[in-house]
Amino acid sequence: MLLTLLSALALGVYEVAKKTSVRDNPVAPVLYLNAAVCAAFWLPFVVWSRLSPDTVPSLMLSVKSLTRVEHCALFVKSLIVGASWSLAYFAVKQLPISISGPIRATSPFWTILFATLVLSEHPEPIQWLGMGIVLIAFYAFSLVGRLEGIHFHRDKWVGLMLLATVLAAISSLYDKYLLQNLALDAPTVQAWFSIYLLVVLLPILLYWRFIDSSSEKFRWRWSIAMIAVSLLIADFLYFSAIAQPGALISVISTLRRTSIVVSFLIGIIAMGEKNFRQKAICIAIMLLGVALVSLGRR
Repeated sequence: MLLTLLSALALGVYEVAKKTSVRDNPVAPVLYLNAAVCAAFWLPFVVWSRLSPDTVPSLMLSVKSLTRVEHCALFVKSLIVGASWSLAYFAVKQLPISISGPIRATSPFWTILFATLVLSEHPEPIQWLGMGIVLIAFYAFSLVGRLEGIHFHRDKWVGLMLLATVLAAISSLYDKYLLQNLALDAPTVQAWFSIYLLVVLLPILLYWRFIDSSSEKFRWRWSIAMIAVSLLIADFLYFSAIAQPGALISVISTLRRTSIVVSFLIGIIAMGEKNFRQKAICIAIMLLGVALVSLGRR
């Protein structure tokens, strides 16, 4: 749970950096540079681990050798994540962060549904209650969104964010398969899926560069680098949490959604977004649900 909450903090910073980076900027190069920074971080350790594994300074940076089947499994992970990221980035560009964050946070609902049907997980009753309260809070956000002219049932950017969220939930379940069934470790998963993302996202970058002539001019911002740094930290803590014996992906996914507290506060304070009180009530309800989820794990 501690690993998951620290991951949530880093993920909140990631969401803010992402929103800052795509504001008045084309999505494709921001998305690809994020992936490139992550891959650039891991590539030296992939080579180092291959040439002299005993001298890698930490197990947290040691990347194991993989079979062809395992490489294929990680490429599938990159396909899922690449699709989810692409849809989410385009949606985040158009939606207020205090709205897009809570939409993204509905992933526990999908994760619980898929985990129950596919993995036969059985959270405790108090955890189900907590997750239900969290989902009620997310629904309340949809009502607040109407005050800003965002109608969830017919807004295409909301639809893209929801689809991105479903894919993120599928990715969460797939992570458990990679880490527990295939017995891959966190650095190996993080390193190779980051590298394969460069291949998966390349068509989007090429389309922007050579076909989309009406696109915006790209402007470099340091927040683009911060996207990758915060995501590297968030993902490693998340993978480490999932790898713990007895970890329930449905609980981890719910706790990780507390990242919206960080993005909400910055969105209101630094970006001047509206309806602070209504959104704060929704956040408070969500935190009550998270507390019940945490209590169930004792």
